[in-house]
Amino acid sequence: MRTLSVAAGGVERIDQLLAREVPDLSRSALQKLLEEGAVTLGGEPVKKNRKTAPGEVYTLTLPEPEPLDVVAQNIPLNVVYEDEDVIVVDKPVGLVVHPAPGHPDGTLVNALLYHCGNSLSGINGVLRPGIVHRIDRDTSGLVIVAKNDTAHLSLAAQLEDHSLYREYHAVAVGGLKEGRGTIDAPIGRHPVDRKRMAVDITRGKRAVTHYEVLERYPGYTYLKCRLETGRTHQIRVHLSSMGHPLLGDMVYGGKRPVAGLAGQCLHAKRLTFTHPRTGEKVTVECPLPDWFEGVLDKLRRGVKP
Repeated sequence: MRTLSVAAGGVERIDQLLAREVPDLSRSALQKLLEEGAVTLGGEPVKKNRKTAPGEVYTLTLPEPEPLDVVAQNIPLNVVYEDEDVIVVDKPVGLVVHPAPGHPDGTLVNALLYHCGNSLSGINGVLRPGIVHRIDRDTSGLVIVAKNDTAHLSLAAQLEDHSLYREYHAVAVGGLKEGRGTIDAPIGRHPVDRKRMAVDITRGKRAVTHYEVLERYPGYTYLKCRLETGRTHQIRVHLSSMGHPLLGDMVYGGKRPVAGLAGQCLHAKRLTFTHPRTGEKVTVECPLPDWFEGVLDKLRRGVKP
């Protein structure tokens, strides 16, 4: 069994607090924990209709996750950088990073297990060995993976203190007024749709995206974005909140699929990190994929995607 502490910041229903602070669990799973007495305050189970008070700290007793049978699979990898501590791969659109319900195999983790054997950090457990950060299934580009626990702790610390540089290229719908800027807007779980995120001024976690316009076209803008923080769907949510959703993003603004795109027009193009063993700065880049270049070619020729 595992325990998790959740602090209340104000008056609200206990299920609302848990839904916000434990986003990895579904509402039904959280309701089940409440019904089973697995949520306690001062050692006493709380009722599912309880109203929280500021300063209260609740304890959740969570069952150990049932591990999937994660197997090594010979899935081609585009390795951009590799040494005894770190591997960086250029992930294609459509490849899920790690096993999850609905995607038990055929993931980047399955491919890494085949490529690296037992040489992956174990900090994240069996389902996410070596995974330091994630990008969405329908986002392409660079993912950095740790081959041992020392490297994992170092890279995770760099994510935490924002020193790990992550640059994305994107095509947004509409014309952004400023040539560059910063979006500083907290992001949390969407209050209704649990699969989505949203800007939430009162309950979201701080999220900061820096952007720079690279090219402008009629009705579209080609951007470079740098993540200061790393919230789920951060760039997609931030740009959508400005009225400029990513081209092809059917979750945060798209009204129709875009021919030639399997998802949003977003590519993780560049990473800079401090090597966990040598302490030297390492910069890794990968080119835009053909489908992304195809979109830019159309826009430069005045052809609407």
